[in-house]
Amino acid sequence: MIEVKNLTKVYGSVRAVDDLTFTVEPGVVTGFLGPNGAGKSTTMRMILGLDAPTSGTALIDGAPYRSLPNPLSKVGALLDAKAVHPNRSARNALLWQAQASGIEASRVDAVLDLVGLTSVAGKKVGGFSLGMGQRLGIAAAMLGDPEYLILDEPVNGLDPEGIRWVRELLRRFAAEGRTVLVSSHLLAEMAQTADRLVVIGQGRLVASGSVHDFIKENSALTTVVRTPHLAEFSAALTAEGITFVPSTDAEGRPVLEVPSQSSDDIGALAFSTGVMLSELTERRASLEDAYIRRTEGAVQYASTGFPVPGGQPNA
Repeated sequence: MIEVKNLTKVYGSVRAVDDLTFTVEPGVVTGFLGPNGAGKSTTMRMILGLDAPTSGTALIDGAPYRSLPNPLSKVGALLDAKAVHPNRSARNALLWQAQASGIEASRVDAVLDLVGLTSVAGKKVGGFSLGMGQRLGIAAAMLGDPEYLILDEPVNGLDPEGIRWVRELLRRFAAEGRTVLVSSHLLAEMAQTADRLVVIGQGRLVASGSVHDFIKENSALTTVVRTPHLAEFSAALTAEGITFVPSTDAEGRPVLEVPSQSSDDIGALAFSTGVMLSELTERRASLEDAYIRRTEGAVQYASTGFPVPGGQPNA
């Protein structure tokens, strides 16, 4: 388990991380979210012992990263995929790390194959695309077959196949009982990857819990009803004092949108009135919508609108 407790980092007059407390549990993928400048990378650096906290603690299995006897076999990390000498080949970039940690060279070849870089193992890293660099960084993180993975924006530059591969890799890693902490600004992808979320803003904790609960708590519920007896069911809703909005679905069929009512409640009403339903669907906002709503006011770098002709901002 990763335990962050009262973690604070101050740079001059700036509190990059402010009394932050959360845990990252094994067996699940934990998404680490926050606006630009929220303190995510700084927090990850303190967990990995790269930055010293001003106060508070960040522990892995109850100990600071720097005290781990063989850290590469305990924790795999990717914070900056570009932090590799450009004149080294992909294989040599991993080989020196393996040799320094007592890892056999065969493991280098195994992780290169895992990330799909075997065919370019002898090429210089300086000529790699952003996506190839990300794959090499993930290979380095996996080198010691670690119990923990800490990844900062691992899918940047990857194509759809690569993004899906990372998603499946992280979920398989967590399913083995290991611990995953991953940050990303691709919220649609995070919704498919993460089980739990830690959300921060301006260095402070905003939310912590399951993806399902986060969306539920930060978005409105609407139940969509389609029935061949639209007028009859509209009358039943009105009689119960339930507000609804007539609408159409993607195929142009008439539906009723019922805000703030669960499908259980609407289904029970339909059953009690003897109305047959063709569709009964709960609709919630996406993770992106819930995230925007929850982090409103915690954004450090916010745009003022879209440019319009004449150079005036659009409010």
